[in-house]
Amino acid sequence: MANPIRWGILGAANFARQHMAPAIHAAKGARLAALATSDLAKAAGFTSFCPDLQVHNTYDALLADPEIDAIYIPLPNHLHVEWSLKALAAGKHVLCEKPMAMAAGEYDPLIAARDASGCFATEAYMIVHHPQWQRARQLYRDGAIGRLVHVDGLFGYNNASDPGNVRNKPETGGGGIPDIGVYTYGATRWLSGQEPTEITHADVDFENGVDVLARVSARFDGFSAHWINSMRMHPVQDMTFVGDEGVMKLTAPFNPGSFGTARVELHQGTTITEDRFPGVNHYVLQVEAFGAHLRGGAPFAWQLEDARGTQAMIDAVFAKTAS
Repeated sequence: MANPIRWGILGAANFARQHMAPAIHAAKGARLAALATSDLAKAAGFTSFCPDLQVHNTYDALLADPEIDAIYIPLPNHLHVEWSLKALAAGKHVLCEKPMAMAAGEYDPLIAARDASGCFATEAYMIVHHPQWQRARQLYRDGAIGRLVHVDGLFGYNNASDPGNVRNKPETGGGGIPDIGVYTYGATRWLSGQEPTEITHADVDFENGVDVLARVSARFDGFSAHWINSMRMHPVQDMTFVGDEGVMKLTAPFNPGSFGTARVELHQGTTITEDRFPGVNHYVLQVEAFGAHLRGGAPFAWQLEDARGTQAMIDAVFAKTAS
């Protein structure tokens, strides 16, 4: 087997400690090798399961480490573009948390830097690596629901009791749409292969300068869509694709495992068939797919151009809100 991809993590974020660091550590063909943080207490949460981890006390020191091939960036949203560009300039491959940028135009320098550097860079949009979504897209492409007529997306949670959370702060790029709208919007785009022709409705509630409840409707070529995303509701997540010959429902489409078993439920007349995907870790699959792309050019399901398209949608939603 080829040498493993040696990963460094830029910042000791809770999400990295709970999800992505263990995923890198567990992934085939990957090695969690380094972490950048000046907080040794936070570093302990990583070295507890990866005791040989090299800990750098600055981000720049990690980027200068010649023993690191790829950088995972879980920093607050407003820092993503800056540190992704710095990592690419340092000759590192980049996997950055979503949203990778705060406006569609900010993806252009990222794409240019990716192409100029010869390194790979993309957004950590893990759901497209999960067999649930791959099965759903294949069913759709095979005509299982006929012509797509309407999409409903629902993704919410409640973090009202945590005002210090970066998602509740406008200065760190917070808000429910940047955090979870990327999933309902992006999943619709990815499965259908289409971009919206118009945002027809955007009813958004704000608190402290960030969106906390968004009810958004759009038109695509041949179908409509409606999504609700909120940081002020009981946890919920569902995606439904309605065609003229069937209905496809996805349960736990964004946080399988922690939210429930990932299922694709296909309704065709009175017949219901179901595919179940228990015990699948899409974070591990994402890391393995990243490594396969670097080693042999295997297709990677989510490129910067895909992320730019979702951000263009988000930009259009906020423009509609302001109009």
